[in-house]
Amino acid sequence: MRRLLLVAVMCGAVSGAQAADMPYLRGGFIDGPSSSTVNWQGGYIGGHAAYGTSNMNFANSTSTIAARLLDGTEMEQVQRISEWPVMGKVSAHGEGFGGFVGYNFQWTDVVVGVEMNYTHGKFGGSQTGRMSRFFGLPSGYTVGATYEGSAQMNISDMGTLRVRGGYAYGSFLPYMFAGIALGQADIIRSARVYGTQVNPAAAPGFQNVPFDVSATDGQYSHLIYGYSFGLGTEVMLIAGLFMRAEWEYVRFASSVDTSINTVRAGLGYKF
Repeated sequence: MRRLLLVAVMCGAVSGAQAADMPYLRGGFIDGPSSSTVNWQGGYIGGHAAYGTSNMNFANSTSTIAARLLDGTEMEQVQRISEWPVMGKVSAHGEGFGGFVGYNFQWTDVVVGVEMNYTHGKFGGSQTGRMSRFFGLPSGYTVGATYEGSAQMNISDMGTLRVRGGYAYGSFLPYMFAGIALGQADIIRSARVYGTQVNPAAAPGFQNVPFDVSATDGQYSHLIYGYSFGLGTEVMLIAGLFMRAEWEYVRFASSVDTSINTVRAGLGYKF
């Protein structure tokens, strides 16, 4: 009897040791590999389509032209006609297409990269305005003057050099970015000032003096610059092919204060 009990105890010990050597049975669950993160590190390239709104402030955009036209005149010295608010803000929609190329660095789930982004399209707008006033001058003349201004800005090309950072979550990569922006635009501005100066006490021939002066300034393929920022997300589809959606804000500094908001959809490939 003692021998049978000893054999049973030894068999139980051996069985327990074998079970301990099989970790995949612990807790009744099979231990598998941890959830993996997509490898975003490396170079990538792609293309996109964009749709957006251009917001332009044409206020004072023709003031320098009008000031040159009236330089040295009593009207400009007294009334500052060139500073009359003949125009203001305007918004217009546009669309475009382009491409991007960049490189990602990845530390576990954190992804940091640099990217060049280019868009060709039709962004910009135009506005025309006028203002008329009657006023007197110290010389004795009464003046009825009208100031007309018109301006347009058409942006055909814009590009950004970005630094971006994101956090990989499974197949998704939400990210934010900021950078510098360059653009190419046609900027055309015109100013016209006309009216009549009346002084019954003036010498004959100078009692009623009409005037009409105008000028246009055109800048074609003009380089503009500014900054950009935005956010977006990418999703890895299969074997390096990914899709992206993003929003970008671009602000340009020029004779016409301009900002462009675009939403974009793109497709790319990571090498």
